[in-house]
This record gives sequence, structure tokens and C-alpha cells, in this order.
Amino acid sequence: MIAPEQVAIAGVVTIVFTAVARWLRGVSVSGAAAGAVVCFVIYVSAGPAAVGALAVVFALTWVSTKFGYSRKKRLGTAESRQGRTASQVLANLAVCTVCAAIFGLSRKPIFLLAAIAALSEAAADTVSSELGQAHSEKALMITTFEPVPAGTSGGITAIGTSAGLVTAILVSLFATLTALLPKRWLGSSVLAAGLGMMSDSFLGATLEKEKLLNNNWVNFLSTLIAAAVAILLGRL
Repeated sequence: MIAPEQVAIAGVVTIVFTAVARWLRGVSVSGAAAGAVVCFVIYVSAGPAAVGALAVVFALTWVSTKFGYSRKKRLGTAESRQGRTASQVLANLAVCTVCAAIFGLSRKPIFLLAAIAALSEAAADTVSSELGQAHSEKALMITTFEPVPAGTSGGITAIGTSAGLVTAILVSLFATLTALLPKRWLGSSVLAAGLGMMSDSFLGATLEKEKLLNNNWVNFLSTLIAAAVAILLGRL
């Protein structure tokens, strides 16, 4: 049973977090509404440290979207100045939120590992894509390694991939430093996030390129892959 005071605190934290995210234009109005649900569920399920991890992800992704914005706008890949919509927010955070909720109900730490891995993947993928487009003229198609213009679905860059892995480490490290995760699971979370990030590129080069999936579904499946891999690694 969730204590009334915990619900009240979660509500206040959610309002503040959502207001800041909207003020910074990190999310649209619909994105703010979706983000509020995500923030509230994560707080009541996993506590303030989990929302802290969510805030770290927001900060890293928000900053990364600002790098080379003019260049990305010319490429047609820049994020809207109104911020992410509800569908984009849920595509990136639904898996993390569901895993956190399952942890809250079951108290099985393996689902918290899955949540953090999914959250790390979402951050890693965004930072990788944003910095890769901002600093690279060309990318390599993940399936063929042929040069393609930066911003092409399925294209990867050295700068983007490196930045993505560093981001996954930072988010997962935050989770271990705040005792959300045992230190022994740090590597599992980072590895799962990294594999999820590469899966995103692979899905982009195949299913998204063939218009069988859109970008939101690719992002959702990538976080799902990260969560599944984390559960497998956590049980070894």
C-alpha cells in the first residue's frame, strides 16, 4: 500500500518536473502530459532516486538536441522547437515505466535493472543520434557499412556511438551511486543499453527503411530489447 504522503510528494515532484520540462521546451503540451504520468508512476514505484535518473536523462537529451541545431534543421532531422510529443515520450519511456511499475508491485530488483537499462538505452540512442548528426557529414549504414548522409535511418557514426555509450554509462552509474542498482549490475545495464542502441540502428536500417515501422516503434522496441537483455544478464 502506498502511503498518502508518498502520493502527495510524488504529485508535487511530478508537477515541478513537468513544468520545468515544458518551460525548457523539451516536451510539447501532449508530451508534458505523458511525461507527468511517467514521472508519477516511476516515483511511486521506485522512489526519488529513480526520478533523479529520469532527470539526468532529460538533461542529457535536452542538451544534445541543442548541439548543431542549425545544421540538423538543414538536414531535416532537428527536433521540433515545441519539444517531444506524447507518442515520442512514450516510445522512449513506456518500457522503463512498465518495468518500474512491475518492480513496485513485486519488489523484484531484476525489474528495476530492466527499467534502468531501458532508460539508459533511450538516453544513449537520443544522444548518439543528435551528436552524430551535429558533428558528422557522413555515417556508415550498420547493415552494409556503406557511407550514407548523417541522419539516415540505420546510419552510425564514431562520434555518435561513442557519445551514446558514455551516456549509457552515466545514467547507469547514477543508478548505482544512488543505490538504485547494486554495483554488480552496472556492467549489465550498460551492456544491455548499448545492445539496445545498436538494435535501434539495425531496426532503422531494415524495418524502418522498408516503412514497416516508424521511428517511434523502433525506439520502443529498442528499449524493450535493452530491458530483455538486462533481465537475461541479471539472472546469470
